[in-house]
Formats: sequence, structure tokens, C-alpha cells
Amino acid sequence: MTLLSEVAPLLAAVGRSLHARGWAFATSGNFSAVLRRDPLVIAISRSGVDKGRISASDFLEVDDKGVVAGGDGKPSAETGVHLAVAGERGAGAVLHTHSIWNTLVSEAAGAEGGLALEGYEMLKGLAGVATHEHREWVPIIENTQDYEEMIRDVKAVLGLNPQAHALLLRGHGLYTWGRDLEEAQRHVEVLEFLLEVEGRLYASSGKLKTKPGGVAEGGRDGDR
Repeated sequence: MTLLSEVAPLLAAVGRSLHARGWAFATSGNFSAVLRRDPLVIAISRSGVDKGRISASDFLEVDDKGVVAGGDGKPSAETGVHLAVAGERGAGAVLHTHSIWNTLVSEAAGAEGGLALEGYEMLKGLAGVATHEHREWVPIIENTQDYEEMIRDVKAVLGLNPQAHALLLRGHGLYTWGRDLEEAQRHVEVLEFLLEVEGRLYASSGKLKTKPGGVAEGGRDGDR
């Protein structure tokens, strides 16, 4: 068992770091870590906090039903997504970012349902990946303000893509995770790097790898 008081300062430091990198501006993004596994209890950032100023006091203890068991404030509206990822993937930490590049790429490839990342040495920073020849499929689901629907979609896409290290919400942002906070933070750095590379390539060529062996052209649904 891990205490909220132990993990909250670590999560806050990660949150400020992600803000400084331009990946969680203003109140965007949310961050969590598992405190107990059975029953599942997580520490998660409260709603509405500026990520550049986030501190240990901005994290809440939340049970597997989304009920606050410790701390002050309202948990992130996407707490259910964190619980779903932690439960479905056995993740020890889940990080959600809203960078310019992950937003752009998620919109550009959204109609195709995902994005393929392959051929990059940086892929070896993902857990279990030993070669640049790895093909990482990042599924994309539609954004919605119906969070119950979002949770169902997240669970479905995780079930269909058991090897995925991340998922994108279209026009919204990136979710990634790890067996612990250190691994989750590494995955954010790897994936944000690769999504920026893909975004810059797309800006110059108008193409993204969105299907096995295939390339999609154009930036909007009607262009495909």
C-alpha cells in the first residue's frame, strides 16, 4: 500500500515538468498513480488546477467507483479513464497530456482510427520494445463530454489493442501509462517526441501512416 502523502509530491513534480515542456498548458491534463490494487484506489489530480503551479495538495485519493476518500477538491472529470486504464492494463501510473502536436496528429489521423509509429530509434524507449523496426499502433477514439461513453470506448480500444502503450483522444490529447510513475513519464517523453516528428512530417508532406503498410493523405475527413 502506498500513501497519498508519499506519491502526491512525485506526481506534482511530474505535472510541473510536463507543463514546462509545453505538454500540459493551463488546467489541461491529469495525472494519477495507483495507491492500492485490490480494491483499486488511485491518487489523481483535482479538477481545474493550473499544471504550472500544481502541488501535492492538489491530489486526491479516489476509489474504484470514483468516490473521493482523501484530499480536498473535485477529482478530474476523466478520473474514470484513469481507473479504466489502471484496471485494464495493470498500470501503476497514468499520464494525460494536451500538447500541440498530439492534438494536431490526433485530429489529422482521427478518421482512420489510429496512427502507426515505426522505424524510429526512439521507439526503444517504450517498455518491451527492443528494435527500431517495431511498429507501434496508437489507437484514436473520438472525443466526447459524455465520460461514461469515453470510458466504454477506452476499455474497448484497450481490449482490441493489448500491446498498445498509449491512446489518443481526437482533438484532445494523449493517454499513456507505465508499471510505475518513472516508466509512465518515460513513455510520455518518447511518445511526445514521436508525435512531434510525425506532426512535422505531416505538415510538410500531408501524409501519415494510419494503416498497416498504408499511408493516408490529406488533413480532413473529406480529403481522404
